[in-house]
Amino acid sequence: MFKKFSLQETLSGQNPVKSSVVRGIRTKLCTSYPGIEPHIDLILPKKSNLVQLKCKDHITLFAVDNEIVFFQHFDLLVPTLTLLHSFPDILPRVQVDRGAIKFVLSGANIMCPGLTSPGAWLPEELAEDVVVAVMAEGKETALAVGVTKMTAKEMREVNKGIGVDLLQYLGDPLWKTQL
Repeated sequence: MFKKFSLQETLSGQNPVKSSVVRGIRTKLCTSYPGIEPHIDLILPKKSNLVQLKCKDHITLFAVDNEIVFFQHFDLLVPTLTLLHSFPDILPRVQVDRGAIKFVLSGANIMCPGLTSPGAWLPEELAEDVVVAVMAEGKETALAVGVTKMTAKEMREVNKGIGVDLLQYLGDPLWKTQL
C-alpha cells in the first residue's frame, strides 16, 4: 500500500481531531483490536493532540506528538509498524520462514507456502480479513503488518495464493516518514 508513498506529494490536508472524534477512534480501536485495550491510554492519551493527515488514494494518517500511530484506508483503521514495535502484543501474529523474509522486505504479499512451511507459524484459528503482525523466523520484532486473505484452515488446505496482503513493511516510505 505504501510502496510509492510520499507524504509531501500526497498530503492534501492536516487537521487536529476533536476530542469527541478521538473517543470514537479509541472505541473503534478497542473493539477491532482487543489486545490494544490495556495500552490505549498510552497510545492515545485523553488529553493528546491527535492530528489527522489526509492523503490521496483514500489514505488518512493519524499522528500523536509528531509520530504516525495509525493509518486508515477507507474504513480499515490499522496500527503502524512503529506502534507495533512499541506494543508488540496488540495484533495477532503470523510468522514467515527465512526464505520469505527478503520478499516481504521488498513489499511482496505473503504467499501461503511462506506461512505453512517449516520455520513458519500460523495460529490454529485465524479468520479472513484480520489485521495481523507478520513476524520473521528467528527475529523478535514485527517485519510487516498485513490483512489475511483467507482463514488459517484454508491456507493450510489450499497452500496456494496470497495468504496475507501487506499493508506496511520495514523500510517502506511510511516507515521512513518523519513529521
